[in-house]
Amino acid sequence: MKLYSVISMVILLLLGAGCTNANNQVATITANPNSTYETTFKDLGIGVLYDFNFYLPDADKRWVRMWVERYRDGQKDPQPLTQISYGLSPKKVKEGHLGFGIINPDNEHSSIFLYAPGVSQKPKKIKQSINTNLPRSGGYAIGDGKVELELGKTNILAVYRRASEKGSIKLYDFQKENELEQMIKNDKTVLLLKLKTEKREEVSG
Repeated sequence: MKLYSVISMVILLLLGAGCTNANNQVATITANPNSTYETTFKDLGIGVLYDFNFYLPDADKRWVRMWVERYRDGQKDPQPLTQISYGLSPKKVKEGHLGFGIINPDNEHSSIFLYAPGVSQKPKKIKQSINTNLPRSGGYAIGDGKVELELGKTNILAVYRRASEKGSIKLYDFQKENELEQMIKNDKTVLLLKLKTEKREEVSG
């Protein structure tokens, strides 16, 4: 079976599996490390996956944007590497898996993709143009447990990074803005997964 066929199957599983949230009227997200999907990615040697459980009430009046920013040598790319946006669902509540995958991260030509409840995208190839032998690291940027998402606020969900040419990975607290800024300045490449939810009324034509 071709690699992209396996990836497509994994993404379909991600989108088809829901999660339960009891009558919460606030959008929430929970990091899902070591989930079946993340473990499958690792076991198949496909790459890196950051998986979350996402709950969105009032989905018929909400708009969600998720994107990946890239910083190289401290400089932000002018456009996101990839992004998806969706909203104004016919359903009052949307919930399920949401996340970010990197395929072949140690290859000069890797691919990335995003997924959310009922939404997915094909893997997008990116050229890293760096020494892929440099050590890499990353992780979830939100704490343990359920995190409430404030409308209109941008949230950093996950971080993926490559060390500087000095070849060392320093540990940072991803929940502290000053440490994130220092990491962006010091590391060769940094990818930030971001999410924003907004209130939006449907406009009739």
